[in-house]
Amino acid sequence: MGITYGVDLLGAATGCLAGLAVLTWMDGPSAMFAVAALAAASAWCFGRAGSEPVPETSVLNWRILRRPGVVVIAMAALAGANSMVNVGFQPILTKYGPVEMLNSFDYIRWNSFSRITVTHMAKVTPPTLWGPSPALPPGTSGEERALTIDSGAGSYMPRYSAVPGAMDFLRYDITNFAYHARHSGHSAVVGVGSGRDILSASVFGFRDITGVELNPIFIDLLTDPAKLRGEAGVADLPGVRLIVDDGRSWFSRTQEKFDLIEMSLTDTWAATGSGAFSLSENGLYTVEGWKAFLSALNPDGLFTVSRWHSPYSTVELGRVVSLSLAALMELGADRPRDHIYIASLDEIATIVTSRTPFAEADLKALDEAAARLHFTVLARPTRASADPVIEDLMLSRSVTDLNARASRHFLDVSPPTDARPFFFNQLKFTHLRDLAFVIQEWRKGQGLVSGSGWNGNLIAVGTLLVVILLSGLVVVFVILLPARSSIRLVDRRLALLGGVYFLLIGLGFMFVEIGLIQRISVFLGHPIYALGIGLFSIILSTGLGSLLSERLTPSRPIHVAIWLGLLAAYLLALPYWLPDLTHSSLVIGQLPLRALTSVLVIFPAGLLMGFGFPTGMRLVTRIDARPTPWLWGVNGAAGVLAAGLAVACSIGFSVDVTIQVGGVCYALLLAFAVPLLRLAATSAAPASAAGSYPTPRQSR
Repeated sequence: MGITYGVDLLGAATGCLAGLAVLTWMDGPSAMFAVAALAAASAWCFGRAGSEPVPETSVLNWRILRRPGVVVIAMAALAGANSMVNVGFQPILTKYGPVEMLNSFDYIRWNSFSRITVTHMAKVTPPTLWGPSPALPPGTSGEERALTIDSGAGSYMPRYSAVPGAMDFLRYDITNFAYHARHSGHSAVVGVGSGRDILSASVFGFRDITGVELNPIFIDLLTDPAKLRGEAGVADLPGVRLIVDDGRSWFSRTQEKFDLIEMSLTDTWAATGSGAFSLSENGLYTVEGWKAFLSALNPDGLFTVSRWHSPYSTVELGRVVSLSLAALMELGADRPRDHIYIASLDEIATIVTSRTPFAEADLKALDEAAARLHFTVLARPTRASADPVIEDLMLSRSVTDLNARASRHFLDVSPPTDARPFFFNQLKFTHLRDLAFVIQEWRKGQGLVSGSGWNGNLIAVGTLLVVILLSGLVVVFVILLPARSSIRLVDRRLALLGGVYFLLIGLGFMFVEIGLIQRISVFLGHPIYALGIGLFSIILSTGLGSLLSERLTPSRPIHVAIWLGLLAAYLLALPYWLPDLTHSSLVIGQLPLRALTSVLVIFPAGLLMGFGFPTGMRLVTRIDARPTPWLWGVNGAAGVLAAGLAVACSIGFSVDVTIQVGGVCYALLLAFAVPLLRLAATSAAPASAAGSYPTPRQSR
């Protein structure tokens, strides 16, 4: 049992890395053909191993399926051909508008975590600005392209011109508000994208500009003379340096100091709005992340962040304010509100955070710019904010006080941390009264929710709820009810002990797996790295643990106590020491070092969890092999349901709580594993029973 289960998991672990490797040189649709080729190859191997004869009427007797080798070659050829052209099999994306036409793009590029499209160059009047000032001279025009990520987020790249004043329209965007107070020295941009923020820094006078971008496709487009280098102009500006790295990680490592760091509309709530909760963690918007950015400033340096803002509610701005306040408090600021200036225009707000209290000259420059450009000042030192939520947060005296004040508001304006890094989900769905209020406002289609971004949060919560409910229905009707007959004639003690045993390891494994992946997602800098490295580490270590269980089978109560005690203790203690490790300068290095650290953290938990399934199945089959299908079903059902429940737990409480819930499940397992062991020891069932009963395949 341990060998079969372990080999199956080792194959799955290898598949994680193979999938990432395929996606690095092949686009998403082509990768599906590659997966089909792999499935056909596995079918060929399975067929060569021999099996029961297939009935003549079965769909498996289709002629093409009798030649899996032909299917392998055909699918591999389709995958290769599709990845080399833009007219083959492609996704249809209609989330934000009409179906995309491939001939509307000059470039389409894929990597393992994104699809970047570049539209044709077009002349527009006026140029696209995120928050255009009413003072923008009429008749201003320019040429630009749209660079879009996964059809849901992106930026506009204006055609660069060296003619004096040609790029001055960038001075009228509210996202560039901070440059009116600081326009010389050393600047940095977090999230280069189309390069427009770097152009803005140059237009305002900076000649030493560092751009840090996670996605290498953008840097390739901006620096390759055969692509967009000539049109963007970014790579040829004096003093510009472009770096491919996770922004937070790079600023945590660098010894350089900056006069201004800009992070304008980096990321969106698109992942949350689509219900992809497990992929919406974001290390750029946590207290720990902002401490890294503020620490990289000169004493009078500025950190400017622009986010969406609704006139009906603070939405993202409230969390940004609490982030700034919490980070300043933890860095020792006595009066954090003296470090913050906020201006807004329509649906965009820009918060400027100073490393030290604002100087009078900086305040005067920002005041004059806001008046000249007709921006609304939402918060300023020495002046109370007209927004009641912002003003309430500004009155906080400590992080504890800040969190207490944040809890009084219906939306989640508490500062996100690495333990709860869900910045883009402001809906507190654990507060049923608040949730009912928001749903009521949403149904009205006006006021609080209209135009505020709450639709995305509501859709996400609804999606999560539907997933959990559908999962429950599926596991009941597809897994549990068909397998129920296998325990009708079985000793009730065995059915109960075995059922709870496999229920707990199913719940515990999934809570630990999802919690660890979410935790290292922030550390590694991107969800795809967490999925690839995290899943690989968990599945590999669990597979090795299953193999090891063949030689180190817990055969006495003391052995079971040691095994489960070590596992539960490790998981329960993990949240207390893991943050210090991941913030240590020894491990905040390049991605390979962070990946190795993640593997080493995950491996002990996975190795010990790997003992659970084969040990339990071995004990049960020593007593009676008949309930095996039921126990497989219970374990599978628990795993399916736990996936949604674990994500909800992380968002509602914290990732650390999710990991510790998994630890509690394994601690409780002792109360059922020991009686099961004793029942097996007193059983007179023949030892050959386990080997004579067929066992289905299982993914856990």
